Amino acid sequence: QVKLVESGGGLVQPGGSLRLSCSSAGFTLDYYVLGWVRQAPGKEREGISCITTRDGETYYKDSVKGRFIISRDNAKNAVYLQMNSLKPEDTATYYCAAGLYCSDYGANLEYDYWGPGTQVTVSS
Repeated sequence: QVKLVESGGGLVQPGGSLRLSCSSAGFTLDYYVLGWVRQAPGKEREGISCITTRDGETYYKDSVKGRFIISRDNAKNAVYLQMNSLKPEDTATYYCAAGLYCSDYGANLEYDYWGPGTQVTVSS
């Protein structure tokens, strides 16, 4: 059973930055694409970014492109999301997920494994 655990969420002011981390203990993520999905209160989940396995090709939702950076460290069995220039509309629960393919713009929601989520609140 793959277990993913996110960390790094919190409260940040508009314009600030946060770095989310996600790791899996005891299970290698090398063969999975890794993505970040978020869900704001009262809204549906949306895929915002995805990174492939070997070549590390990245995909981003337009609303986060240029502000967020996804990366992975296979040696540490981890994926990261560096979030810069945060806006109040970025407030959501952020989930990391592992699956078999990335979709354009990181929009994929059909992942096989999910973390429990970490809360990000952008507010002054």
